[in-house]
Amino acid sequence: MTPQRPGGVWAPAITPFRHDLAPDPERFARHARWLLANGCSGLAAFGTNSEANSLSAEERMMLLEFLVAHGVSPDRLMPGTGCCALTDSVRLTAHAVGLGCAGVLMLPPFYYKGVSDEGLFRSFSEVIERVGDARLRVYLYHIPPVAQIAISIPLIERLLKRYPQTVAGLKDSSGDWNNTKAVLDAFAGAGFDVFAGSEVFLLANMRHGGVGCISATANVNPAAIHRVFENWGGPDADRMQEQITATRAVVYKYPMIPALKAIVARGFADEAWATVRPPLVELTAGQRESLAAELDSHGFALVA
Repeated sequence: MTPQRPGGVWAPAITPFRHDLAPDPERFARHARWLLANGCSGLAAFGTNSEANSLSAEERMMLLEFLVAHGVSPDRLMPGTGCCALTDSVRLTAHAVGLGCAGVLMLPPFYYKGVSDEGLFRSFSEVIERVGDARLRVYLYHIPPVAQIAISIPLIERLLKRYPQTVAGLKDSSGDWNNTKAVLDAFAGAGFDVFAGSEVFLLANMRHGGVGCISATANVNPAAIHRVFENWGGPDADRMQEQITATRAVVYKYPMIPALKAIVARGFADEAWATVRPPLVELTAGQRESLAAELDSHGFALVA
């Protein structure tokens, strides 16, 4: 039986830290279960908004194992496994496959800039070949505003030709709808699943053959975003899309990760959630008050 392909609303689950900046697996698992109970189809743990690149490989593996051991089915997990070091990417990817995860979300190696498609092809190819497991499903992670490395359509074509069963899709966090549409026009319907990197583009993505979104603000607004996904073909879809876009616009005025954590800390009445790892810095008291007031004015409420 072929496993169901991931789709819907996925959250790059934010990572809680204790006061000593160690990851807090208990809070992480509670938040994961809350997300899945409130509209998320799955979790892209260790995505950008998970502070993944501030976590060691050992910390990521420990947290992933903790989720699976504490009520999160691995078929609802798509952990980020792309690192600058090839061997780290292989290790994390093999670990995720071994746990039975639905797929992995793979950044390109992002430290060296101006690299060629040939170099990126070799990098992805080495990970796939070294993991060497037919269960592996790779979702390419295109986020040039942060990584400063792009995943081009010719690169996708080449990877699909070489690994048609393994290279399963793309998360487009370019923030450029024209790029997302170009990928959809090239590959939608060909067994290559496209997730928008923000719910701002969720409705457009669905209307053009995409499968959902993997979005930061799914950490705090999963139910409303899920309603757009569930009703994208209905008469109220545009109105619902406007609402989630407006909420996203409020959060986007602030540094995203500290803002998400401030919202969760307030909604769950759990101040420990506000902690971020350096070099990130938590919101100031003034920023938190302003963010809360703006969200309240939009009728937004996060309820634990």
